[in-house]
Amino acid sequence: MLESIYDLTPKEIREHDIQLILTDLDNTLIAWNNPNGTPQLREWLALMDEAQIPVVVVTNNSAKRVARALKELQLPFISRALKPLNRGINIAKKEYRVNSSQIVLVGDQLLTDVAAANNARIKSILVKPLVNTDAWNTKFNRAVEKSVKKQLLKKGYLKRTWGHSLNG
Repeated sequence: MLESIYDLTPKEIREHDIQLILTDLDNTLIAWNNPNGTPQLREWLALMDEAQIPVVVVTNNSAKRVARALKELQLPFISRALKPLNRGINIAKKEYRVNSSQIVLVGDQLLTDVAAANNARIKSILVKPLVNTDAWNTKFNRAVEKSVKKQLLKKGYLKRTWGHSLNG
């Protein structure tokens, strides 16, 4: 669990033998209601590019919506990923020819992102949503997720605080 995707550094990515970062779009990479991204996002993407660590957006959104949102960022993407199923992840595995153990999926939702990573047997990183609001189609998931998180916290499967490092 990390505060933000921006907490991931090339050094830590390499230490964990990660060769490919798959990321959700809305509230993970960009705020769902601000498709332009931030200077911090551009800096983070430049760091990953410099370190030759591919970043691929894997989202349930339509190709049209994602292409519009990522126009300025020029990131590769897989739309209609059908998370929590592993369709989008399997497409990325095939396209990038990377072992499952070398892939991580970063996302802000347990029921779609983390569940998809678990179904595909890859690593996952849950991040705090970039903004406290959601698009209409995510609100139901958040309500269910709240109950699931309580149970996971009780059982010790989730931390109570967001970290800033994969090593801490």
